[in-house]
Amino acid sequence: MLVEKIKAKGHRNVTAKHKTTFEITKENHLTPRGDCIIAISADKSLPELSREFRNSLKNEKAKLKINLHCSNLTEKITACGDPNLTLKHPTDMVIRKSSFICDRTLAIKANKAAIDLNKEFVKKLKEGEEVEIELKVTE
Repeated sequence: MLVEKIKAKGHRNVTAKHKTTFEITKENHLTPRGDCIIAISADKSLPELSREFRNSLKNEKAKLKINLHCSNLTEKITACGDPNLTLKHPTDMVIRKSSFICDRTLAIKANKAAIDLNKEFVKKLKEGEEVEIELKVTE
């Protein structure tokens, strides 16, 4: 099992209303239109994940477990890797319920999108709390 840890933070404009994706970005600002963005100012982007981690995520059998820790709350999401992932975007990491893949995609076929996150968890993000993102790839 390969693990990557990322630190980011919430923002007052987090709405978490997107029905099919959620995003974590290195950008340090967020407009109200970014309804899929749940965390900003991430300390890593897709190309900065270890080569070993990225390669294992590109396996057709790869499963990604995503644990989001904020305040005293935890969200658990599962998603899938894919051989077509490029993992090249310099700032954005998008987790999708669909199978759509572009340079921003970290994982597909997720069991949750932004709108599915616990409302208390989203409230903490909206207050600007720090969030720890733990990514675990298994095959």
